[in-house]
Amino acid sequence: MIGAWVWRVSRWLLLLAFAAFFLLPLVALLDFSTTIPRTGERTGAAWQSLLEDPQMTQAIKTSLLLALFTVIGMVVLLVPTMIWVKLRVPRASRLVEFLCLLPLTIPALVVVVGIKNVYAWVTYLIGDSALTLTFIYVVLVLPYAYRSIDAALSSIDAGTLSEAARSLGAGWFTVITRVITPNIWPGVLGGAFISVALVLGEYTVSSLLNYETLPVVIVLLSKSDAPQSMAASLASILFAAALLVVLSFLDRRRRTTVRK
Repeated sequence: MIGAWVWRVSRWLLLLAFAAFFLLPLVALLDFSTTIPRTGERTGAAWQSLLEDPQMTQAIKTSLLLALFTVIGMVVLLVPTMIWVKLRVPRASRLVEFLCLLPLTIPALVVVVGIKNVYAWVTYLIGDSALTLTFIYVVLVLPYAYRSIDAALSSIDAGTLSEAARSLGAGWFTVITRVITPNIWPGVLGGAFISVALVLGEYTVSSLLNYETLPVVIVLLSKSDAPQSMAASLASILFAAALLVVLSFLDRRRRTTVRK
């Protein structure tokens, strides 16, 4: 009894310590972004300016669109490829894993230097838009999304499910989209969340390629309007946290529906 009570108390103390560790910086950001430096008065001007500053609103729209397109590109490229390799050519799984984890070992600066000449053609064919960063971001999120999807794919018997679906007359498109993908949906959601978090926080590539995404604008604003830059930083963190809650709710709702 005493051991269980000690374990329960220590667990709550650890949870409180972790909560304080993560919440104190956020509270400090909120305090700084709502305080006038010279007078110490409270104001919401920094938060209000997030929606009134055209540069900031454009950067927010750009980053959100980049996050959306990156998630779509990641899912379209990675999910069918991993399922197909798992079912048809399992010997190539090591090669796919190596290719997906390769961007993790290459610094972002080297990626930009190596891809700059390629982007000259992208700019020529598509146009000089910040949304073209989607191609780079899809590559950058591959290592993290691969691990999430691979863990979900390894937890199911994909071979048996595909054989059962094929024996009932389903094509490979149906097997991938309606049989396997719904069973690895938690891994896909996890990869999507990681992709959004990476896009909203990525600075090096967009800065070196001279595109004004949210992190770049936040750094620029920190030199002229520190409270507004802190407000934008806190807003992006809260948005990522809210997105995690929404994805968790969607996953829980899907599981409840499947059980019913």
